Order: sequence, then C-alpha cells, then structure tokens
Amino acid sequence: MIRQLDERTCVSGQIAADHVGDLAAQGFTVIVNNRPDGEEDGQPSASTIEQAAAAAGLKYHHIPIVRGIGPSDVEAMEEALAGAGDGKLLAFCRSGTRSAYAIAVARRRSGASPDEVERSLSDAGFDPGPIAHLL
Repeated sequence: MIRQLDERTCVSGQIAADHVGDLAAQGFTVIVNNRPDGEEDGQPSASTIEQAAAAAGLKYHHIPIVRGIGPSDVEAMEEALAGAGDGKLLAFCRSGTRSAYAIAVARRRSGASPDEVERSLSDAGFDPGPIAHLL
C-alpha cells in the first residue's frame, strides 16, 4: 500500500522488481530502498530493485536503516529528496514506517516546520511520537 506524505513524496512496504514499471507509469522518478539486504527471507536484493529501476529509467538510492535513523541516513535522504526535483519519490522499507520517519526528519532538517512534518505523518497514518524528539 502506497501512502502519500505530500504531493511528491510517498512511502510503502517492500516492493518487487516487477512493480517498478508500474511505479514509473504512476509518475515516480526516484525509488529509495531503506531495507538492508537479508533483513527478511524472500526479500529482493537491493541490486535486483536497482536493476529494475535502471531499466525503467528511475533514479535509485539504497539507504539501509538498521538501528534507528542516524545523521548519515538523514543526509542521504535529503540528497534523494533534492534529486527528485519536480518528480515523485517513493521510499520503501518493510512496512513504510522507517521510510516515513527518515523523510520526516530530512524534511524537518531542510526547513519544514515541526507541525507540518507531524501533520504529514499523521495524515498518512503514522504516529510521529517515536521521532518527536528529532523534529
């Protein structure tokens, strides 16, 4: 299920390589993978998703978040968001939560207000509480 954080930014749970063409058709121009390889049996590898993204003409970023959102994760997410330009970005992880939180912290660090970021999370069905101290 894709959840929209704003007009150009969405998150979802795990995607498969055969979903990438559909994502391109929906207007996504960037895919961000926030899962480390091997996190779960049966999960496609980062390189598999990256190859599918390249074949569909999409930019791809692998920003695996393992134990909480660190400064380097936030910086990498800021770069991915900036690199999307006027296109749409989809970030994914197992459930979409890590991706939503990483985007929220990156947006806050880039100047969005805490209220705006919290509202974006809440409207998409995420509890901002666990990262409130980072906002």
